Amino acid sequence: MRWFVRALIALALPVSLLWLSPSRPAQAVFRVPVHTMPTAGRARLPHATSGDPITFHGGAVMAGKVNVYVVWYGDWSRGQKRRRIVTDFLVALASPYWNINRGYPNAAGRLVTASPLLAGQIDDVGSVGTTMLTDEQIQAVIVRAVTTKALPRDSHGIYLVLTSAKVTKRGFLTEYCGWHSYAHMGGSIVKFAFIGDPTGPKIDGCSPHGAGPNRDAGADSMVSTIAHELAETVTDPTFNGWRSDRGEENADRCAWQFGTVYGTTNGRANVRLGGRDYLLQTNWVNSATPHCGLVP
Repeated sequence: MRWFVRALIALALPVSLLWLSPSRPAQAVFRVPVHTMPTAGRARLPHATSGDPITFHGGAVMAGKVNVYVVWYGDWSRGQKRRRIVTDFLVALASPYWNINRGYPNAAGRLVTASPLLAGQIDDVGSVGTTMLTDEQIQAVIVRAVTTKALPRDSHGIYLVLTSAKVTKRGFLTEYCGWHSYAHMGGSIVKFAFIGDPTGPKIDGCSPHGAGPNRDAGADSMVSTIAHELAETVTDPTFNGWRSDRGEENADRCAWQFGTVYGTTNGRANVRLGGRDYLLQTNWVNSATPHCGLVP
């Protein structure tokens, strides 16, 4: 499976250097490094072998507390139910499912928290536009939120840019369903991710099972992708933590695999959190017998 960082930059550069005026051609233009979750149609199921394990590469792991911040980007005026489904998931994230990520310690042996927190939410109706957004514009949304103090600058934070169905993004639904990245800001490394609402004619690429357990295929798809990106962000936030030599991260090993499912009145599910059922992609359990699972 081709799991990769789509764009490479000089990783030590501060975020301020990423925003260079086109009127100054003598300066280099850098790209945002992203690790994507391909659409179901583009992904090949991984074939994990003992010769290609996910191992610790000596870099960062988000040990200790994890604060999740959400930027609801675009027009969500008709998506209040969808927002509630996503928010309910993030509030109930502390669970055996999340604890799979605690199998990936940092260099000092410290673990990711068992209790991630939804720490803040804001709306941004379109500060960088709503049509064919670039990765750099997604990062600009986070830069704006932090520099204007709409959200705090938090080295323990993960900032999710969740775009509404009317917002278009280059590569979204045709190449990938989401990605995660990071940037240097004011002495801190800020971790962030993009996940879009796939509702529309191309939803099958990111919601291959149709209607989900919450009777909202768009929201159920977003929740599964969010779970994937959060798992990868906490265990490999700067692309040198836990990964295989070919670049697979933990959730990559189990993309589009759902394990044992059960029926609900609305659709299939495999996890119940906070009073709701969800259909989540499994995660790679880092144990003596590594496997894709829903619990450690």
